[in-house]
Amino acid sequence: MTTETPAAGLGDTDKERIKEMVCDVLELEVDEVSDVSLFKEEHEADSLGAIEILAKLERTYNITLEQSELSRMVNLSGVYAVVAEARSR
Repeated sequence: MTTETPAAGLGDTDKERIKEMVCDVLELEVDEVSDVSLFKEEHEADSLGAIEILAKLERTYNITLEQSELSRMVNLSGVYAVVAEARSR
């Protein structure tokens, strides 16, 4: 039996687009960020950057994300999961 992760609802194109957005906000090269690298601890992201990422995701995907979701958006895997869940609502 296999279980799907919440991010399974996102295709490769969406994941690439999200990664590019995050890297743009954090002023990083795409190859510097992995799905599990931590934004704050490994890439020196601050809370304003996190809010900017949230706002860009809302505009791009026409979704609503609560600021409480920021605590889950610590890396790309978390961002993918939050976006996939919001799109499935």
